[in-house]
Amino acid sequence: MKSEILKKSSMTESLTGQQVLVTGADGFIGSHLVEQLVASGARVRALVYYNSWNQIGWLNDISTEVLQSIEVIQGDIRDAERVNGAVTGCEYVFHLSSLIAIPYSYVAARSYVDTNITGALNVLQSCRSSDSLTRLVHVSTSEVYGSAQRVPIDEDHPLVGQSPYSASKIGADKMAESFYLSFELPVVTARPFNTYGPRQTARAVIPTIASQLLSGCSELKLGALTPTRDFNFATDTAAGMIALALCKQAEGEVVNIGSGREWSIEETAKILMEVTGREVPILCDEDRIRPEKSEVNRLLADNTKIQKLTDWKSQVSFQSGLAATSDWIRQNLRYFNVERYTI
Repeated sequence: MKSEILKKSSMTESLTGQQVLVTGADGFIGSHLVEQLVASGARVRALVYYNSWNQIGWLNDISTEVLQSIEVIQGDIRDAERVNGAVTGCEYVFHLSSLIAIPYSYVAARSYVDTNITGALNVLQSCRSSDSLTRLVHVSTSEVYGSAQRVPIDEDHPLVGQSPYSASKIGADKMAESFYLSFELPVVTARPFNTYGPRQTARAVIPTIASQLLSGCSELKLGALTPTRDFNFATDTAAGMIALALCKQAEGEVVNIGSGREWSIEETAKILMEVTGREVPILCDEDRIRPEKSEVNRLLADNTKIQKLTDWKSQVSFQSGLAATSDWIRQNLRYFNVERYTI
């Protein structure tokens, strides 16, 4: 967004003692982010999706010590007043709350507009009216790039709405851009590539593969095998978000968070077979195939900008991350129904 040459920040910011809001804290990435923020000394307010069972999602999976140290509030990202109350008094805001499953967006597009675009607008409006905000990290997705037109994919790559999900995230990203350009809101758009790790559900490919293998399947049901993805372990993604939150030079920028390496779905499945010690034939399941023009065939991050702006770099190797993810899934197979395709 900005034209000046980017440089690493010469001022050191710290989250120690700062009031921080995480929307979508009950989700997969959000719960890992909460853990890292607490470890950094932040005072964390976690916005979770309201439900009558008083469930707090994957925050139940974090340690009791960490959970007791945070403020959990229930709400709905579509509720402007509730969001405004959550933002009030916070120095840093991380906006992760979104609907993310691509197949479900094919049948429920309006809910993606309501949650992903209107939800982002609520956060942006609340941050604009805040008298305590230092910086907002708006979380995007690499899906907004569509299939790579050039690799590696830098932040100037064209945006392509190849699914209602990606279109809704493009809309949200552009709202964030407009609030920076129109109102000088201190917002950075973090654009993570494919994140994986403990607590991810079977709507994503790595848990889909690992849960089937660990459940003793005789064949592995998958969709397309040739698409490639730049996979990043959840703790690396969360660390990238924190690095950008602490970087004033990132304000007004879109910044990729990715390893700069890619693996095909077939390669990923074969590594997981080695990790789990189970080798089975792969069956192409037509129900798991995206519409032809909607499939994103290649995602590979250019991470030059985040490395220029911050000291961030990925720390967890793909093989180590897959092993850790498989261990977690093995201990939590009750969350996975391998007989049913999760959209």
